[in-house]
Amino acid sequence: MNLEQLGWSDRIASSFIPYRQQGFVAGRVAVEYRDRYLVYTEQGEQFAEVTGKFRHRATGIQDFPAVGDWIALQQTTIHAVLPRFSKFSRKVAGSTTEEQVIATNVDTVFLVSGLDGDFNPRRIERYLVLVWESGAVPVIVLNKADLCPDLDLRIAEVEAIALGVPVLALSATQEIEMLQPYLQPGKTIALIGSSGVGKSTITNQLKGEQVQAVQSVRQGDDRGKHTTTHRQLIPLPSGALIIDTPGMRELQLWSGTEALPETFTDVESLAQYCQFRDCQHEQEPGCAVQTAIANGQLDASRFLNYQKLQRELQYVTRKQDQRANLAEKERWKKIHKAIRNNPKLQR
Repeated sequence: MNLEQLGWSDRIASSFIPYRQQGFVAGRVAVEYRDRYLVYTEQGEQFAEVTGKFRHRATGIQDFPAVGDWIALQQTTIHAVLPRFSKFSRKVAGSTTEEQVIATNVDTVFLVSGLDGDFNPRRIERYLVLVWESGAVPVIVLNKADLCPDLDLRIAEVEAIALGVPVLALSATQEIEMLQPYLQPGKTIALIGSSGVGKSTITNQLKGEQVQAVQSVRQGDDRGKHTTTHRQLIPLPSGALIIDTPGMRELQLWSGTEALPETFTDVESLAQYCQFRDCQHEQEPGCAVQTAIANGQLDASRFLNYQKLQRELQYVTRKQDQRANLAEKERWKKIHKAIRNNPKLQR
């Protein structure tokens, strides 16, 4: 594959110029393993590892190569990650405050939701915040339309929260033609969604062969099993590239201060008409948000989810600030220690 088939563009080429002058080769990360990466280059596929210098300079896991990244490569060694034009991230699972990069340099995100017992509009809203924040363009894909007895109602329910984002309802085992307009040569699409929503089935259908394992959902709650165990960049016959990701049960926000208002423009617009500028939308007189909920203009559960996501973002922002302050203190401790141990630096 040539670089254009891998998604190469002018903005990537300009950032690679200094590395090309030093004799580096451009590559794109296809699969991320524990300590090495499968990389696509013009010469073919190969495995590569980061240099010791790269590892030493990294401030956290977010600095390491991720699936979709463009890299500067020398033989089997990765020396640098080129600037990312989009980045889909979440907070790592658990209590640790650290960013986990899911996929990078993505043009379009297919936000896949199943139209079965696991259907959840509130989860779709959460995904939308993350997709808008990533810099990619979201498309909501409602899979398993053949299993949904009230399809029109479900579509209308999602369109009400999508606010202009395309909503496509399909059955991945039967019809995927409506996805084709997004699969342009050199474009990268990521599939995001919970386990069991049909991401791997969609990938296999678009690829035209079985490249990802598929399992049936659990009986009783329609929740899926993890069939995709790692993220992978897969070239498609159309010339596009697709990144299939493992299902994410725990999807904690990492950032979204700009994306939250974009996802909830209806709530933000209503808030402008509140009587008080600092209205908390609770019991204050003249609250336009509560009035809209009372008259059915705004879904109460949507507003509660807006408040929940807002609190979550405020919390993770505070934790990030604390972590940054600790890192800065640690950096200055190392500088002062180096000065004490080197008499020449004390002059």
